[in-house]
Amino acid sequence: MKTVICLAAGKGSKLWPFAEIRPKAMIPVAAKPVIAHQVDMLKELGFEKIIIVGGHMHEQIRNYFRHQAEIVVVVDEKQRGTANSLNAARHLVEEEDFLVLYGDTVLDKSDVQALMTRFEQADPNDGKQAAVLVNPLQDEASSDWICCTLAERRVQQIMGHPRRGGYTHRFSAFAFPSAFWQYVGTNSGLFTNVQVGVMPELEAHLEMSLCDGLNDGYVIHAVETQGYYIDIDKPWHILMANEAIARSRCARLSGHVLAEGASIDPSASLNGFVQLGFGSSIGRNVIIEGHVIVGNHTRIENGAILQGDHIIGDHTYIGNYCFLSKGTTVGDSCVINHCAELEGVIFNTVHLYHYMEFYGVIGTATDLGAATVCGTLRFDDGHTTHRIKGRRETPRDHSNATYLGDFVRTGVNAILMPGVKVGVYSVVGPGVILEEDVPNRTLLFVKQELVRKEWGPSKYGW
Repeated sequence: MKTVICLAAGKGSKLWPFAEIRPKAMIPVAAKPVIAHQVDMLKELGFEKIIIVGGHMHEQIRNYFRHQAEIVVVVDEKQRGTANSLNAARHLVEEEDFLVLYGDTVLDKSDVQALMTRFEQADPNDGKQAAVLVNPLQDEASSDWICCTLAERRVQQIMGHPRRGGYTHRFSAFAFPSAFWQYVGTNSGLFTNVQVGVMPELEAHLEMSLCDGLNDGYVIHAVETQGYYIDIDKPWHILMANEAIARSRCARLSGHVLAEGASIDPSASLNGFVQLGFGSSIGRNVIIEGHVIVGNHTRIENGAILQGDHIIGDHTYIGNYCFLSKGTTVGDSCVINHCAELEGVIFNTVHLYHYMEFYGVIGTATDLGAATVCGTLRFDDGHTTHRIKGRRETPRDHSNATYLGDFVRTGVNAILMPGVKVGVYSVVGPGVILEEDVPNRTLLFVKQELVRKEWGPSKYGW
């Protein structure tokens, strides 16, 4: 199997505010887009033809891979579901077996290898066959996913967003024979395997084609994920994916790795290993507890404290007694300065200064004013309920994180309460106590009435 198709045409409306200026597959995780992590993994697995099907703002995907001739980007003009997206790549695939991934997922290379092996080792006497990678639901609600049941390592039933019935796994990746194209091309555009009372949208899901194949006698082998798997569907999934990749990549370090021109000052305290890119440096009195991977021409200096499992981009400055919590990722051309405290993920060109504290995700080119504070604990020690496309949802992880979109600014002494989101191109003014989400393109400030009263020495009895 040498051909893979990555489906990346989704609009990402549940990811607000992070898919407003980029496609879902271009969401930065561990300092580069999700789809770039997939491509790196697929190259390591030996795939020779990598096809990405884009849709909404696909130009960004094409631009990112413009120097990689082996990456082909095609467009799903209709954007009516994953089966239609897959069919948009049909003309580029010869009569051969092929792998299909969702372009907005983060998954372990060993699991993809296991899927390919299972497909290739299938008994030809079993007739028509395909293979799927499935992820155990665990604490996830089955009503949020297209799910399946398994028996003897095979898919038995497929159901869309079931409310009951013991459905245990969701679909993560697919390995198909060439003959399966007939089911992709004849997808009905409506998912009909649903329970009474469930209301499916008019969308051509690839899993419906899988249902048709199953009904026609296909044997669908199932491989269960053993490593990490995150479907980046909502804002907190960015933090979950970042943690998984940062932990995995940092764990591979077995010693210091210094590129040309990189340096570590003797006064730095390193309780772990660091990988430094070209011209990067760790300066005086830096404290690092754990492993850190740093890009090119980045400086970490003057008493900065890093707890470890960090991925830090190019041309970034971190210094002057700032603090990074474990698992934090920093993008390119960022500044974290003067006692700033950070936990989570910041995209490129983010500036954090002067006694500010933040936990969550910060979009590109965002500037936080001095003493901006992000609340992380509620008085009731509970979890914040979010609204995702109007639906109330209380996430299991990172419910109290704050999510700032791209090109956002905050004024001095702004206070952001747990769980709030700020839309793109918005400003949270100085002194604001923010308790609710802020829409895109909004200026929010505290209105202060001008009070005119006599005041002066006479008030003090002079």
